[in-house]
Amino acid sequence: MEIIRTVELMKQYSRQAKLDGNTIGFVATMGYLHTGHMSLVKQARSECDKVVVSVFVNPVQFGPDEDLGKYPRDIKHDEVMLEEFGTDVLFVPDDDQMYPDGYSTYVQVEGIVASVLCGASRPGHFRGVTTVVAKLFNIVDPDISYFGQKDAQQAIIIEKMVKDLNMATKVRVMPVVRDEDGLAMSSRNKYLSSSQRHRALNIFCSLEKAKSLILKDVRNIDEIKKEMKMILVGAGNLSIDYIEILDAKDLGSIDKIKGDVLVAVAVHVDRVRLIDNLLVSCKNTRAQEHKSTCDMCS
Repeated sequence: MEIIRTVELMKQYSRQAKLDGNTIGFVATMGYLHTGHMSLVKQARSECDKVVVSVFVNPVQFGPDEDLGKYPRDIKHDEVMLEEFGTDVLFVPDDDQMYPDGYSTYVQVEGIVASVLCGASRPGHFRGVTTVVAKLFNIVDPDISYFGQKDAQQAIIIEKMVKDLNMATKVRVMPVVRDEDGLAMSSRNKYLSSSQRHRALNIFCSLEKAKSLILKDVRNIDEIKKEMKMILVGAGNLSIDYIEILDAKDLGSIDKIKGDVLVAVAVHVDRVRLIDNLLVSCKNTRAQEHKSTCDMCS
């Protein structure tokens, strides 16, 4: 695996790879890699000739009171994992490479898609995300870029940016990867103590409850959210940022459950902020049967 630390060398690598007739698969990360990240790398490896993974903790997507300074980092661990999964290039730029002196250009997707959910509770966050991802796309020039469904809003926003700005890369969104207990894989899970993790499992339980109700033809959104809130509040010391059920395609608000919906949750487990979601299709739900996979809910 080749490790590249400068923008110019990364661009040179990609140009030569394309001249040699190779396709490039790209996974953008902030490091401290886990099985969820590796599922994206594995998919890229199966579809593309070259796989590039970036590790960059992007300062412009963190708010002033967020965890930029203590965000988990372990580049040696990341290198070992990426080697094992056959990554061709690890791109590790520093802040000066990505945001040199005098930097003043930002990319922002506007509208409902960026103003709800985390867009409402983390002002400026997605401006930082779209800016760094646009830069990475320009540097790496990937044919296919892979993102996780756990960050559903981020993936939808990036798809919108790619479409609106006529970017050449294809965006592939891969399913949420969970631990055996149902907790969605996240670098921030490192912050959780064993007791905090146990409480955090109620996030997935609340999503499973929503899915169960939808598949039983419950269509009243307030009723479903009330049931979810009871599970989350019952966890104790768990502060709800948001519980939302939105149109899965564009995150538009809906009056009642119909079509494909995104059930999304953000909570604080003490000082640790976690997000999760489920995509649920309520088409032909009378013919479906849902069995909860959450042990705490069953």
